Amino acid sequence: MSTQIKFHDLLNIHSTSQFLHHCSQTKNLKAVREFYAHVLRAGLFFISPNLQTKLVLTYASCVDNKNTTSTLTRFFKCLSLKNPLPFNSIISQFSQDGSDCLALHTLSYMHHSSVYIDSYALCSSLKSVSCLKNACFGKMTHAYVEKSGWLASVFVGSALIDFYAKLLCTEDAAKVFDEIPVRNTVCVNALLSGYAETKMWAQGIELVRRMPMLGLPVDNFTLSAALRACSGLCTVKLGKQVHASVIRNIIIDFESDVFLQSLLIEMYGKCGFVDSAEKVFNMANMVMAGIKPDEVAFLTVVSACGHTGQVDLGMRYFDSMTRDYKLIATQEHYSCLVDLLCRARELGRACKIIDEMPHSGNERCAVSMWGALLSACNECGDISLGKMAAQRALELEPDNVGIYVLLCNMYAGNGMWAEIEQLRELMKRRGLKKESGWSWIDGTN
Repeated sequence: MSTQIKFHDLLNIHSTSQFLHHCSQTKNLKAVREFYAHVLRAGLFFISPNLQTKLVLTYASCVDNKNTTSTLTRFFKCLSLKNPLPFNSIISQFSQDGSDCLALHTLSYMHHSSVYIDSYALCSSLKSVSCLKNACFGKMTHAYVEKSGWLASVFVGSALIDFYAKLLCTEDAAKVFDEIPVRNTVCVNALLSGYAETKMWAQGIELVRRMPMLGLPVDNFTLSAALRACSGLCTVKLGKQVHASVIRNIIIDFESDVFLQSLLIEMYGKCGFVDSAEKVFNMANMVMAGIKPDEVAFLTVVSACGHTGQVDLGMRYFDSMTRDYKLIATQEHYSCLVDLLCRARELGRACKIIDEMPHSGNERCAVSMWGALLSACNECGDISLGKMAAQRALELEPDNVGIYVLLCNMYAGNGMWAEIEQLRELMKRRGLKKESGWSWIDGTN
């Protein structure tokens, strides 16, 4: 495509878009400048916010990254823009493209040039601030929001909460939540995300409890966060209340929300209520509803079976996952299965699983499983299998001190002092040393 555009084509939006796209692809800054001169002489530039936006974005894509911000500032000054609409589109596009620094630079230019900053520009900018984790710029934006009165906007308020939550500043996020005059479910969910990331489970539950008093409805995300908090606290009583809330509120598309169902299964499984977890999982009903259980659902149920000692049920679920649903078992699934068998003292079956699982590129995980088997052999007194497990682990990681320590513990538990001396001598020759353990005692109480 030619980098020239005829004068009469300036009025053709399609031709203009094609031309600017070509300039962007070829990094033809000279053509962009010539185009700007054309539209300026034609008197079209200041009557078309859409053209202003396209021109600035094309210009930014053509400039060398090292000089983008300074060059963009000079270009903004030449344009003499005062209409906030093209700036809003520019900031939004920069934010979506991952050019977060340019989005914040554009907001700064608007502020210093007295261009009106509305909620749209603030929300897009706060999204970029969150991605960059730029606490300083975010707090300056917060100060501007307070000063300009935009805290009354529920959209700006939720964007501020999301910013602080993503920086794990949950106290600041909670403070903003309490200060904003208008709240919605999005604001709650943003704060719940922060509580989940910092494992502040009790605060998350308390926030969900406040929602009816605030007149706010719950959605799938809210209930998912509440279930994660119940799992974190291992409280089945609260978990059942959340489950009842799921049913009572008739959450839209719950039957097809595999993530929400997986969290319910995980909550019951972690609390040791495998029967309840199985009822939620209920593959037959899921299949009838046209839902295919995913890898996470199977992982949670197999793990729950391990905590309650239901070996055969766990094995059936594992086999069904690969055979009936054609899902590929990951290292996490194999680890759960080995843990299930080791807890049930079915060491031979656990050994066979580790032996037959694919190890390529996952040697570290295999070592961990052989270590789990070795630990189980120590508890069960199976010295022969324990030595074999240690040998297989050390073949993969010869310098793994943890395996040597587990093997020493097994020998010590069976009074095999000569073997312990040989093992210590071997560690000494290889330059291996067990890290010293540390304890912390708080003397202030």
